[in-house]
Amino acid sequence: MGSALPLGDPAPLDGALPDDLVIDPQRDFGVYLHVPFCRVRCGYCDFNTYTAGELRGARQDAYADEVIREIALSRRVLADRGPLRPASTVFFGGGTPTLLPAGDLGRMLAGVRDAFGLAPDAEVTVEANPDTVTAPMAAELAAAGVTRMSIGMQSAVPHVLAALDRTHDPAGVATAVAAARSAGLDVSVDLIYGAPGESLEDWRASVETAVALAPDHVSAYALIVEEGTKLARQIRRGEVPEPDDDLQADMYELVDETLAAAGFDWYEVSNWARTPAQRSRHNLAYWRGTDWWGYGPGAHSHVAGLRWWNVKHPAAYAQRLAAAQSPAAGRERPDAAARRLEDVLLRSRISDGLAVSELEGEGRHAVASLIADGLVDGAAAVRGRVVLTRRGRLLADAVVRALTA
Repeated sequence: MGSALPLGDPAPLDGALPDDLVIDPQRDFGVYLHVPFCRVRCGYCDFNTYTAGELRGARQDAYADEVIREIALSRRVLADRGPLRPASTVFFGGGTPTLLPAGDLGRMLAGVRDAFGLAPDAEVTVEANPDTVTAPMAAELAAAGVTRMSIGMQSAVPHVLAALDRTHDPAGVATAVAAARSAGLDVSVDLIYGAPGESLEDWRASVETAVALAPDHVSAYALIVEEGTKLARQIRRGEVPEPDDDLQADMYELVDETLAAAGFDWYEVSNWARTPAQRSRHNLAYWRGTDWWGYGPGAHSHVAGLRWWNVKHPAAYAQRLAAAQSPAAGRERPDAAARRLEDVLLRSRISDGLAVSELEGEGRHAVASLIADGLVDGAAAVRGRVVLTRRGRLLADAVVRALTA
């Protein structure tokens, strides 16, 4: 059921924003819609998700209406603070959004459209497990305004899927991609590497299978062992090995080389797209620190430097909204030093990089040594930007420490 919520200040029950918060009406506004339902809990997953037996009074069939109530509340809050901005991106994440009927997802999107409007070129993404995607469902989502589907492939190798507790048949990924394509949706496939028992050749097979599907976008994330998960307990008991850092580095180099050869460009450490237009604009908004409102249990929001997060359990979320109260559990407003650190952390991960001029003191002086170590692109630095090399992407945390020293 996910990690604990952050510590922070209490959030007001009416959801009101601080009086001194200044919202830039020209800044992009994104929407995240969390759907916390899953058929089974994957052993590695630390997201705020719930199987049917964990809902304890929450109703999946009432969920869309609850989210629409939060959307209406957010409109009132933001309308009190200036002009409303249309949503430039909308992202249905989870959990498994496609466990809900397509009509429910469409109603949630209509709630956003009615409250704020959608930008003319709005990107609207739905995450999906392969075994939940059908051609009629994809067509209904497209008719509702969805433009993009992100399909959780994870691996093409059965024993790797089993190690991850994924239940779909590898062959079903191609069926899901074809369904999304038939509806006119852009397609991303998501991969995970470093699962227990996964070899470099297993990973090569998965990457090559993903490329053969001809998606517009690929995400590839290293498996991380999160405390409190089934996988963490299995490793602690010695039942499965810990992920091997060196093997994961080899896997990263393999996916980057293979995707580059297939015509994909990296634009964030774990993401590649065929063209700039096919990058995930919603995720880029996170890395660039723009504004978004997250709806649903445990969802996080960020507006003008203020962050807040909702209560975690779907039942508590529903109870708050039924009482006409904000579901926000707490909030915080990081100081300037914390914002600078986060800005370097996030923007150094994207191919646009960050301006050398924005670095301070020892951080700016560190750029030359990072170039010498092969971690930062020298030509980009001459143009005034800090951009990671492939080796730098593998050691991104060390680069950030040097840039923020």
